[in-house]
Amino acid sequence: MVKHHHRIYVLQLRKSESEQSCQHHQHHHLPPVMYYYEDGLASSKIKHAFSKPGMISLRRRRQLVCLLSSLALALLIFFFFSSSSPPVLCPLLYSCGGRGGDVISKRESRLPPPPCSSRMNNTICCDRTALRTDICFMRGDVRTQSSSNSILLLPSGSNDTASYAEQRIRPYTRKWEASVMSTIDELTLRRAAGPRCDVRHEVPAVVFSTGGYTGNVYHEFNDGIIPLYITARQYNRKVVFLVLEYHDWWVTKYGDVVSRLSDYPPVDFSGDRRTHCFPEVVVGLRIHDELTVDAARMPGDRTVRDFRRLLDEAYKGRIRYIERVEERRMLSPGNSLIPPAPVDPRKPRLVIVSRSGSRVIENEAELVRVAEETGFQVQVLRPERTTELCKIYRALNYSDAMIGVHGAAMTHFLFMRPGKVFIQIVPLGTDWAAATYYGEPAKKMGLWYTQYKILPKESSLSREYPRADPVLTDPESVAKTGWEVTKKVYLDRQNVRLDLERFQKRLVRAHQYLISSSSSTRKKRHKGAHKKQLHHGWER
Repeated sequence: MVKHHHRIYVLQLRKSESEQSCQHHQHHHLPPVMYYYEDGLASSKIKHAFSKPGMISLRRRRQLVCLLSSLALALLIFFFFSSSSPPVLCPLLYSCGGRGGDVISKRESRLPPPPCSSRMNNTICCDRTALRTDICFMRGDVRTQSSSNSILLLPSGSNDTASYAEQRIRPYTRKWEASVMSTIDELTLRRAAGPRCDVRHEVPAVVFSTGGYTGNVYHEFNDGIIPLYITARQYNRKVVFLVLEYHDWWVTKYGDVVSRLSDYPPVDFSGDRRTHCFPEVVVGLRIHDELTVDAARMPGDRTVRDFRRLLDEAYKGRIRYIERVEERRMLSPGNSLIPPAPVDPRKPRLVIVSRSGSRVIENEAELVRVAEETGFQVQVLRPERTTELCKIYRALNYSDAMIGVHGAAMTHFLFMRPGKVFIQIVPLGTDWAAATYYGEPAKKMGLWYTQYKILPKESSLSREYPRADPVLTDPESVAKTGWEVTKKVYLDRQNVRLDLERFQKRLVRAHQYLISSSSSTRKKRHKGAHKKQLHHGWER
């Protein structure tokens, strides 16, 4: 009779150990914390081994002890986590040679659905569990009443009083920041008889505010446009946007993007006194993190790259129009415009985002010269408040690299194609903000990101403070005195004069990376074209 032996693995898990940490251990060939036994050994043999220890080898005894210890540990972990959210475990199986092994299986981790995910008709449900935002859902016969800043859910005759409670909400994504939230209009959501419908919509509505920090491009994207994408993308444009603190300039500036999220014109909630009726209304926006989209919390596993593709779709029509106008102007008699230089694959296109006011690159002209000597085609971009977004998008979408000093304009890294280069110049006292607001999000979008932290001698503050002053030597201690001091000293009063010999090392590495990646792409295209040619040859 043939006995089948199966090797069963028991993985010893550490609390809070992530999948990445497991991979880290594996790559560094650390001993795996996993034990096994052969289940071909009959239970009677295991019992016999315990009853006659002299009959079993020392190696077998150790295996049995490890087995029992691991099983006990597994039970403890199971009971420890059974009353809380499941931990992120490392579903890795190692070979048992003591040196680690190959990954055999991987379980995709998904977050549990947020509150109010399952909504019944004739209910009001609010999710107030998030740090950054509140969001409420109303389903049934929902009507706007702008005169009282209210949204009403008409009673259905049901006796379910659990959903009758009045709710108040300020639909803006900086909930933790009391000072700015106090400036956002508050809406009242309640169950009550409402006026007759002036406009009846067959699609849901999403309500949000364009107040707060709107006017700063970072906040416009981080607090508004990306959360709007996260919240509304699931409706496939079959949704109406009700806008609190409606601004014509905002609609003009972001109209191309908004039109890719909704087939309907935005409604000025306060200015439009008509009663709008909807089958469902979402009040507030969801937000994941700084300038990013978390696939684990998005239908269809959408990421920030999908958001960028939406920007591509939004601006391509306008960009084509601008290019046709430029071509006609080039061909017109008496034209004095210089035609653009032909694209040279050996000279990657670099955009330097220029600032005015504070955090200016004082030797910007010299930077342009050094970048050109390194092998870049250089364009200096000076965005203003009135600059059309599609023109900025066009410049950065066509570029291979972007350089800029930390500030709101770095939000435009979203306009770059994944795989391209983003070099952020980090003034004194801005390390954390530079990494959190732009560095990490840029990496998530797939950019080749590097930061250039200036030395005290490269800061204009070195001309104002003694060499040993904490402002120059210990910005962290200065930051602890409060945000106002940080803003006044490091953001509003600091310029940079780059050590170009030091900075050029970043430029050289970026140039080498771009040339290498461009060469690799061309080889893949050539190989694909060659295969296609061979295929057609065989067909003939």
